[in-house]
Order: sequence, then C-alpha cells, then structure tokens
Amino acid sequence: MDSTNQGIIFGSKEMNEPAPSEFIPKHMTPAETAYQIVKDETFPQTQPRLNLATFVTTYMDDYGTRLMNEAVGINYIDETEYPRVAVMCGRCINMVANMWHSPEKSEWKTGAPGIGSSEACMLGGVAAWLRWRARRKAAGKPYDKPNLIMSTAYQVVWEKFCQLWQIEMRTVPITYRHPTLDIERVIEMCDENTICVVPVAGVTWTGMNDDIEALNDALEQYNRITGYDIPIHVDAASGGFILPFINPEKKWDFRLKWVLSISTSGHKYGLVYPGLGWIVWKDRKYLPDEMSFSVNYLGANITQVGLNFSRPAAQILAQYYNFIHLGEEGYRKIHSNSMSIAQYCHDEIGSIPFFRNYTDKLENPLFIWYLDPEYDRKANWTLFDLQDKLMQKGWMVPAYTMPKDIEEMVVMRIVVRQGMSRDMADMLVRDIKDAVSELDKLEYPTPTRIAARDSKKHKGHVFTH
Repeated sequence: MDSTNQGIIFGSKEMNEPAPSEFIPKHMTPAETAYQIVKDETFPQTQPRLNLATFVTTYMDDYGTRLMNEAVGINYIDETEYPRVAVMCGRCINMVANMWHSPEKSEWKTGAPGIGSSEACMLGGVAAWLRWRARRKAAGKPYDKPNLIMSTAYQVVWEKFCQLWQIEMRTVPITYRHPTLDIERVIEMCDENTICVVPVAGVTWTGMNDDIEALNDALEQYNRITGYDIPIHVDAASGGFILPFINPEKKWDFRLKWVLSISTSGHKYGLVYPGLGWIVWKDRKYLPDEMSFSVNYLGANITQVGLNFSRPAAQILAQYYNFIHLGEEGYRKIHSNSMSIAQYCHDEIGSIPFFRNYTDKLENPLFIWYLDPEYDRKANWTLFDLQDKLMQKGWMVPAYTMPKDIEEMVVMRIVVRQGMSRDMADMLVRDIKDAVSELDKLEYPTPTRIAARDSKKHKGHVFTH
C-alpha cells in the first residue's frame, strides 16, 4: 500500500468512526480502508514469533507462504476439480505413516487429514469406539458403557470427545511421584468396556512423553490374561514430528503391537501454518467402514473420512512442500536447533535462584518451571505477575495451574519452535531476569499473591516438590 493511498485512507470518514461491532454496515467500505481497519485491530498484539505459549507454527519460509496464499481458494474436498491435491494428500499420509514405521503393504496407507490434531484425535477415538462396539455386538454383550483411559494431563479435545460420544473418561492422576502416565494405575482401570488407552507423546502441560513402550508391554500381558483386545491410540500432536528425527531408535509407534492409530499436528512441529492434522491407522482393517462417507454431488463419487467436509487444501500443499524441501535432514536440523535452544533456556532459567525446573532432561523442545516452594511462601508476587511483566515486553509466556491432584502447583511454560533463535533466547532470559529483579523488590503483595494465599488457607495446601 503506497503512502498516497494511506493518506486517502486516514482522511476517510470511516477512519473517524468506531469499527462495526453489532451489525453489518449498510454501505460498502473501500477495500483499502477495510484492510487497514482490520490490520489496525491486530497491530497491538504480541508478535507471533514472540508467542512462546502456542505450539502452532508462526513462521514459514517465503515459498511455503507463497504456496499457501496461491491455494487459499482451493477446497480439498473437491477432488474431481483438484485431483492432484488428493494425490499430494495421499503422498503426505504415506510419508507420515512410514515415518512411524507403518507395516501396511498397500500402495496408499490408511489415514486422513484433519483440521488440526483435535479432529485427528477424535477420528482415532471414534474408530476405537466403533471397533469395540462391533466386538461387543458380535459377542452378544452390552455395549452401552464404553470407557477411555488417559492421564489427567490430557488435551481438552479428549474431554470433548468423551462428552460428545458419551464415553466415560477414566483419568490416571499426574502426581509428583508419577509426572507421566502411571502404567500400573492404567491396568487397574482397564476392563471389558475399555475402548482404548491414550498415551501422549509431547504432553501439553509438561513437555514430557508417556512411556508408550512400557504401556504396550503391560497391555500385552493384560490382554493375554483377560482375552481382551484393548489397543493404544497415541496422541502425538507434538511428539509425532519430534521423536522420528530427534530420537529415531525409541519405540513408541507402529513398531509396538497394540499401537493401532496415531494422530499428530501438521501445524505444530510439522511446520505448517494453522489448520492441519494427520491420523494414520496401522492397517485398513482398523478403520471401520462406517467412518467412510461417499457423496456424488460434486461431479463424481467422493469418499472421505473426517468430521469436517470442506477443508482448506493450502495446508496440505504446504506440508508436501515441507517434506520435499526439508527432507529428513532439514526436519532434523530444525528440531535439533529447537531442542538446543530449549535446553539453553531451561538451563538459564533454572539457574535463577527463585526458580526450579520441573524436569532435568528435555524430551521435547518445551519445558515448565515453578517458584522455589520456600521462596513462594514469602514472595509478594506469583508467576502470573511474571507473565504480565513479560507481556509488556511483547513475550507471551503462559503461567497456569497443573492438573487435578497437583493443582496447587503454578508453573510457566516455554515452547520453542522454528523461528526462535539463540539471540531471541538471550533477549527472553534477560527480560525474565529483569522482571524477576523488579518483582522481588515489591513491598506489598500483588492481587494474584493475595488470591493465592487466600486459596491455600481455604484448602490447607502446602506445595512441596
């Protein structure tokens, strides 16, 4: 937009009126002015690359961005109009499946794209439920009380899934002793109505990985003794694109007998802008036929698996572009850098006297920390105040309470993604140290500290780790 046009825009009557908030305007607004109004609304927000709260990609190179912009009007579901998009999607599914050591021998692996890993999770859950229900029907047994098991450090999509499909959600508490999925407790909760167990590779709350190989071994023994067929769906929203490149020898995927489906997020460490997830099944026989829907009103018979129908093709093209452009080498380099920078931030923040890291070793390029309990009892501030201080510098570093059973613990989390440099990490650490120095000088408690003390008095909680 040139300066001449800008002068006309800022001299227009629309720029001297409040932005529409209740009704569609009666008259048209010039495109340049409408663009400027929307742009100005977003201008004061945190810059995307400084948002260390989100797992979602905030940076793509110029060519990937250009491909997405050029495909913004393409609807993936119109396979007859855009058949090559469908082919590229199938190639992506093949590549993701093989990255996870799929044993399937067919030319096209069994999987589907999703609008993020949330849809992919739901598809994995629905498939497990339908398979369980079919087995129960065939055996002449009741099928009205299905349950699913995972830790309390679940992503909210699983709560949605269980609520929407009326499946009992059995959660294994995350505790100080068991910071990841407690396998013994899982087995104790299993019964004939368990549709699947859902471990997580890259837990949103902590950045840790559940021990999926140990879970597989425990289920192997349990299923052999009981005669049940309780499978595993791996929620690998983050870890699905980290483990294959950072720790390729680790067995967590289709190399394990009871892992029948895996979901991941292409728009997290798959390095694509928002709007893409992937679900892959170990074999076609694990995807129930009733999950495939066909229509003929788009010019040909089209069969698809998904909760959504129309969906953008741009993200699929971008994923295929990344696979071609980056290859294994590029993904490994980018994720290794992210891990290295995350480790650097982890060590630097852990060296600040008031802080304690939750774990010593990083499994993914993210981590959490908390206030030293002794300091926490006397401090006039909380990590929520530190979050606010960092926002003033443009950083988004979230503070939050941990899940049930350790909810008195307040932590902060940093997610390192492509686009975070060592120089940016140095700026962040410096801003954290400066903010902590200011907060430590406070003579009176902040509102969040007063609220925290009142809550602890009411609940009688004393946090020690």
